[in-house]
Amino acid sequence: MTGIAAAEFARQASTEHAQTLSRPSLSYWQDARIRLQSNRRALVSLFIVISLLILTLLGPVLWSVNPAAQDLDQISVPPGRDRSALVVAEYTPWVIPAGTVAELQLADTATTQSVRLQWAGLPGAYGHRVYRNLYPVGPERAYGIPLGEFFDNSTLNFEDRLDLRPGTYYYSVVALAENGRPGTVAETLRVDVRRTTTVNEALAQGLVGSAADIALGDSLQVALHPLGTDYLGRDMLARLMEGARVSLFIGIIAPFIYVLMGVVYGAVSGFAGGKVDQVMMRFADFVVALPFLLFMILFKIAFGIGPGESGIFPMLIAMIVLLWPATARLVRGQILQIREQGYVEASKLLGAKSSYLIFRHMLPNTLGVVLVTLTFEIPRAIFTEAFLSFIGMGVAPPTPSWGSMSNEGIKTMLNTPHELIFPALLISITVLAFNLLGDGLRDALDARMRNTE
Repeated sequence: MTGIAAAEFARQASTEHAQTLSRPSLSYWQDARIRLQSNRRALVSLFIVISLLILTLLGPVLWSVNPAAQDLDQISVPPGRDRSALVVAEYTPWVIPAGTVAELQLADTATTQSVRLQWAGLPGAYGHRVYRNLYPVGPERAYGIPLGEFFDNSTLNFEDRLDLRPGTYYYSVVALAENGRPGTVAETLRVDVRRTTTVNEALAQGLVGSAADIALGDSLQVALHPLGTDYLGRDMLARLMEGARVSLFIGIIAPFIYVLMGVVYGAVSGFAGGKVDQVMMRFADFVVALPFLLFMILFKIAFGIGPGESGIFPMLIAMIVLLWPATARLVRGQILQIREQGYVEASKLLGAKSSYLIFRHMLPNTLGVVLVTLTFEIPRAIFTEAFLSFIGMGVAPPTPSWGSMSNEGIKTMLNTPHELIFPALLISITVLAFNLLGDGLRDALDARMRNTE
């Protein structure tokens, strides 16, 4: 029985050895590609990065809405809001009907053109004050903003045309005492305001081809804004795509330049060694100690960028000048290891020049580390741009960027949170995707990882 087991073990070992010999040899980059493909998080992150680039390059072609165009009929409209508009006649002054009413009520249909109120005189009132609120009036008697005030009991009507938008309002008429102070007697009316448009407005906005295509009382669909509009009525989707161009331009161009500078600087320093290496690294330490924000301000002053103006170019210069030492240190460490390898010594004996050794043998062997560094520096640069634009030091309105849009959206986040959520979400997704992609590249390109599997 022992002999049979030994023979079976020998047969399996021979089969496994044959399979091992039959496997094709893989180059370093082929093996890295296979390892990267097996990392699902890295592949999903790569798909997100490619999607963002497509959104940046092809998005404005597919969604050709001017990011600076204002839709004044739809201001701070969240996505999914009802887009129907009632076609009405042009506005005409209100002809107040004769007679009296029993309580606070509407005199006509409430639309975004006007809300017309009528009421009976309140008991013991020397006058009346009209309020409007977005929320129901509770026992605290928070009536909202005052719209009108009348110190005679003969005026028992009011027409509101102040920035009306589709939605629900709460109108209150409060009795005024003899000294002009509001009393405790009040009536409140809930009013649902409907969006309206006129024939001329529909023609001007391109909603219909001709005046014969619509009639009074019809319901039209106003301009589509898939992600809503901001506080100036600008399309959020168009501004996010335009902002992606700015944010990704800074987030990719700046790291590419200063990582390249760090690679060359670190390679020269590590190859030279000795006093040259010490001097170069001390200079890199000096650059690391320089405060980024202070130099950003100095560069803005040097380039004549005033308050409220976009500082894209000073931001790029500040990143390129101050953020290269980290890459230089990393590449220097790699070069110090590679220059002691046997193939480098052999090239020296054959008379290879220093530039040939650096650019032909050493830098290609640090390419994996450089790619990983670049994927980590891109989200860092994107986040830096977003932070500087958020505090008003980077991209300034009306030029959109994800950071400046977040700065605008935080002012109205309680009432219209979509103006903050969308740019902040894109910043978070982009930074996370590049970080996860960097992790995947590091695992795929690190030769030591293969020995653990």
